Amino acid sequence: MPHATQHADAAVVAATTAELDTALRGGPFHVALRAAIAARGLPLQRVQHHLSRYGVKVGVTSLSYWQQGARRPQRPESLRAVRALEEILHLPDESLIRLLADADGGNGGNGATTAGQSAGRSYRSFLEATGALEQLLVELECPVDGGLHTLGHHERVRIGARRELLGRESQHIVRAHRDGVDRFVAVHHGDPGCAPERMAVHALENCRAGRVRRHHDTGVLVAEFLFDTRLRAGDTFLFRYGVEDGTADVCREYVRGFGAAGGQYALQIRFDEHALPVRCHRFTQHSAAAPRGGRQELPISGRHRSVHLVEPRVRSGMVGIGWDWE
Repeated sequence: MPHATQHADAAVVAATTAELDTALRGGPFHVALRAAIAARGLPLQRVQHHLSRYGVKVGVTSLSYWQQGARRPQRPESLRAVRALEEILHLPDESLIRLLADADGGNGGNGATTAGQSAGRSYRSFLEATGALEQLLVELECPVDGGLHTLGHHERVRIGARRELLGRESQHIVRAHRDGVDRFVAVHHGDPGCAPERMAVHALENCRAGRVRRHHDTGVLVAEFLFDTRLRAGDTFLFRYGVEDGTADVCREYVRGFGAAGGQYALQIRFDEHALPVRCHRFTQHSAAAPRGGRQELPISGRHRSVHLVEPRVRSGMVGIGWDWE
């Protein structure tokens, strides 16, 4: 009997370790955190105690939200806590912090979405932009859960004659999962060198523009779109808005991040007739720090000067289209 128990315990440990290894490789963050805490066998009160010894104050409720995926650590203090957790839970450096890159996406939870990203944008700049975004959302009093699930998102991106990101247009189909939802908060992350103060937002259908906040150093713009009606739980809503950019240099890719699985996503890139790339490709990425995969060459429509991809059901992570200039 003791031998059987030992074998059973060993099997449980092996399964827990395998689950943790898988989660650390592919995420998402909350699954990896939950697996790491389970592997160490620590109650959240003990995790909180260990964090306090590192000079980091995080409540048990916040830790619970983090491992459930209800919230994600984004403030500078919270990011310090994640780095401390890597040591407390005996994890490799950057193993948890890199998974937070999945958070820079529209997950239908807080209504926020992201826009174009340059191939030259570093992971450090991503973290800086995440901190700036968190502050802008606080200024707009945007709740963690915006009360909307995305059923469908069709995005059209325009590339100008100078090979710059001219702008984008987004059409969303959403469903409210609580009563009283009356707005959506969109996020546009411009290419390096952009000037958010020169960007413009436009409410195009079934909404009107509300407050707009900008962060020059990171190129982040946050815009509120008001529905002028209060949705009830289960109600669907369709709206369309646009962002005019054109303030940065050469654009080489467009990336969309998703914090959680959702509905259909379609991305179309249209190029100016005087600036056509020589080739285009689709790619996926678990996080901004992870290697890219899922590369697939995409044909360019000569007549319409466009290329597109369709994700029938998005998964946590990032998807995008890249292209090469002559």
